[in-house]
Amino acid sequence: MQSRSEYRKSVLKEKKGGIVETHSNLKYPFRLNFYDKPPIEDITIEEFETYALNRLRVLAEIESSYARNRTFKELCDVMDPICKKYLPLNSNTAEKTNRDAERRKDHIGHFVLRLAFCRSEDLRRRFVKAETTLFRLRYSNDDSTEREAFLSSRNFDWVLATPEEIQELIPSTSSDSPGRYYKVKWTRVPDLVEKRRVVLKGGMAYVPASEQASIVLQEFQSHLEKDLEMTAKALPRLDEDTRLVPILDNLSKGFLAGVSSEWNNAAAASGDALTADMIDEMAYKHFPACMRNLHMCLRRDKHLKHFGRLQYGLFLKILGLSIDEALVFWRKSFSKIQDDKFNKEYRYNIRHSYGLEGKRANYAAKSCQQILMADQPGPGDSHGCPYRHFSADNLQSALLTMYGEHGLTSADMKEIMATVKAGHYHVACTRVFEITHARQGVKKGEGVGGGESVTHPNQYAARSRELEKKAEGKDEDGDVLMQGA
Repeated sequence: MQSRSEYRKSVLKEKKGGIVETHSNLKYPFRLNFYDKPPIEDITIEEFETYALNRLRVLAEIESSYARNRTFKELCDVMDPICKKYLPLNSNTAEKTNRDAERRKDHIGHFVLRLAFCRSEDLRRRFVKAETTLFRLRYSNDDSTEREAFLSSRNFDWVLATPEEIQELIPSTSSDSPGRYYKVKWTRVPDLVEKRRVVLKGGMAYVPASEQASIVLQEFQSHLEKDLEMTAKALPRLDEDTRLVPILDNLSKGFLAGVSSEWNNAAAASGDALTADMIDEMAYKHFPACMRNLHMCLRRDKHLKHFGRLQYGLFLKILGLSIDEALVFWRKSFSKIQDDKFNKEYRYNIRHSYGLEGKRANYAAKSCQQILMADQPGPGDSHGCPYRHFSADNLQSALLTMYGEHGLTSADMKEIMATVKAGHYHVACTRVFEITHARQGVKKGEGVGGGESVTHPNQYAARSRELEKKAEGKDEDGDVLMQGA
């Protein structure tokens, strides 16, 4: 048994900044980071935006996981490949990787998102929750030696309880040692107090070593909350920088529908070329609710207004509909008008969306975030997101009409509508995808692959087509797979 003096020697001396100097040949000596100091080196606009977007992809999926009621183990399984894809962060033993470059990206991305999410109490709350969860994920899978080194590098203002204190508070009935206990103010571990996992005495909580992570996470959370409030006070100074404000405005919308990769060419859809005659069947089998609604309105009214044509036309373009087939499709669909009127009022805009007129830009299809936030639908409009822009009754009726033959039932609507009411529209869409593709082997929680949520209509349709081909025994190019080959 250790003496009182030996225990006291392991207690860090108090230091106001909370950081203890470390010796390392790395600029960022640890994977774990409390983000005490902002980056002060030169950062390009491209780095500013790209690093933040990659981090936002991770945080948005964490928030989606909470909306889908995933356990922490499920969250770990889902987030591991996503973190490796968008925000890799290797341990110090990975000497062949550029650890400083990875950690610099992590550092910059965090501080850029602070600027984007400090603007309102709701954004700050959601950002803190997602960042604390990301820290918890990293803390739980960090190398134990490196984690201890990180903890030793900071002053957490905890005191190791002496053997006498432990014996007095937790009488041992066996020869086994009760282990280490950390003494902190009880207000620092309210979650453990609520769960009765600590011993309280004189306003102090005695925390077992197995619950040490709670102290660290609570410290990270309170530290970040204070820093965000300070950032919010300083933010008005940035309003003069016209380069950064549009980027920050766009980033702050990331929790609404996740962050999608840009779909701006037909190859991205990884599907076969479409013809105009195939679209009715495609819409029935593979389209998300926003595009299915547009198609149904087009067939019913023989017309779509401008923003509806733009949203649906770009979606079909990326799905593989060529310009020639697009002209055939739209001409047949607008069957109430004469050829002269179609050529004069619509043909140019269709060619323009394919980059064949005007400035000849290659326009990307609209993501879920763009559909949710831009060009809000008015009376007589058909564009937008049904999960957000339909009334509750109309949404339930529309979903059962669209997907009733694909396995969606009235019993599923309670879960979906609760998600919609909470404002997690893309999570509701993801759940519909899982239900309607259960026959192809998609299970709850799998999303559109790897646990990811729907963030783009073309992502939804492409994954649906891919699942159908696999069920038919074909590869992604449509070739029949040979058994035993």
